[in-house]
Amino acid sequence: MPAYRNVRLCGKDCICLYVCPTGATNTENSVIDVDKCIECMACVDACISSAIAMIPRSYPPQQPKAVEVISAQHELAKSKLAQEGIAAALATTAGGSQARRFFEALERSNRSLAEDLFRESGYMIPQSKETRELLESFSQIDSPDFPREACKLLLDSL
Repeated sequence: MPAYRNVRLCGKDCICLYVCPTGATNTENSVIDVDKCIECMACVDACISSAIAMIPRSYPPQQPKAVEVISAQHELAKSKLAQEGIAAALATTAGGSQARRFFEALERSNRSLAEDLFRESGYMIPQSKETRELLESFSQIDSPDFPREACKLLLDSL
């Protein structure tokens, strides 16, 4: 379970640099070196801004959901994606900058809600059967622009 630093929360007090016995936190790009991290949690305990947390190397199995629940989540997610498209269209035709910013925010909000719904219904979870099937279908894409090797690496890591 290596450590992870959320740079948005980091107060740059850098206490983690002094308590890490391996120097895993001492990087120029603020990314904790997972190869050096020994999971002692000294940096987590020392961070006064709660910017450092431990991330699991593996995830517990997904809890099963009834078919009706998954179906309802998919329908709601589809409606959020449709609303995202409507908001995007309104943003391009909005008269003032304030209206345009509102519709752009509405567009992003609907996308975020749809992603949460798909994640809750079993998609977008790394170890889920749906994610594997989606990546396997992507690996069949015959386009020079598609990152087939990255897709294969993801499949191999699941």
